[in-house]
Amino acid sequence: MSRRRRRSDVTTFSLSFLDVIACGFGAIVLLLVLTKIGEPGALEQAQEDLSGQVLALEQELFEIRGETKVLERRLTTRVEQTSEEKERIARLRGDLSELRGEFAATRQLSEVQDILQGRLLAAQQELSEEMKRLQAQTTYRRPKDAPIGGIPVDSEYIIFIIDTSGSMQRHAWPTVLRKMEQVLDAYPKVKGMQVMNDMGQYMFTSYAGKWIPDTPSRRRAILRSLSGWSPFSNSSPVEGIERAIRTYARSGEKISLYVFGDEFTGDSVDEVLETVARLNRRRGDEGRRVRIHAVGFPTTFIAGGISGRTGVRFSTLMRALCAQNDGTFVGLNSLR
Repeated sequence: MSRRRRRSDVTTFSLSFLDVIACGFGAIVLLLVLTKIGEPGALEQAQEDLSGQVLALEQELFEIRGETKVLERRLTTRVEQTSEEKERIARLRGDLSELRGEFAATRQLSEVQDILQGRLLAAQQELSEEMKRLQAQTTYRRPKDAPIGGIPVDSEYIIFIIDTSGSMQRHAWPTVLRKMEQVLDAYPKVKGMQVMNDMGQYMFTSYAGKWIPDTPSRRRAILRSLSGWSPFSNSSPVEGIERAIRTYARSGEKISLYVFGDEFTGDSVDEVLETVARLNRRRGDEGRRVRIHAVGFPTTFIAGGISGRTGVRFSTLMRALCAQNDGTFVGLNSLR
């Protein structure tokens, strides 16, 4: 009886223990199953997150590579600019060295000139009275009416015929102003003046048909007005010359007419010479009533884009016209 109960107790305990163990294993298996079911979603989400990060990193890499290329180009440009600046600095240093050498040479030359000038002054001071007297007797004095630069300056009235065309305005106007001032300086005092352009238009309309009084203020006004004077011109001085002779040529008056120009666009040189010869007749042994001088400006030969043919025709006309009318033609070889 006791043995049976003892065996029964052991069996009952063993089955319950097994049940507990089985339930535990079942719970563990269920947990494992549930865990495995949730893992694929987490893995997919993690893969998506990683793919997004990879794409973002690749985009950043592309942007960094683009910025790197831009920076490399800028760096190359900076390096080239630096090389150019270094070359420029080297050239400037060379120029500076040359200038220093020229300055030193000029300074030495100036010192030599000062020494020579001092010796010359000392030698002049040592001249005897007899030598001074002989020197005074042999000193040349220019006659009052002697020509300057081959141009006679014995006239009492002067007229300027100035070509105001575009070629003269663009290329020769500063030289025109200088030559105008030089001619005025060659005539310290005259009875009257007049300024017209090659078309016969007056610079000062209030003096049309009359003489401009010769005063220092009037001379300054002429030069001042000439600097900005630009009436229409056909690049031919014929109209201005004919009008000046018809208006101002009078017997007993010494008149010089100065033509400043660079081109002749007229039809015939011979026709102009014949017309002027009729207007400016000779007065016996006194010659023509008006001397005609001319200054030719080489714009058609120096300035680019201008045909030299009209410049050659101007020179041909003015040489013949000046020779025919007791004047002188001066052809400039430079606009400086």
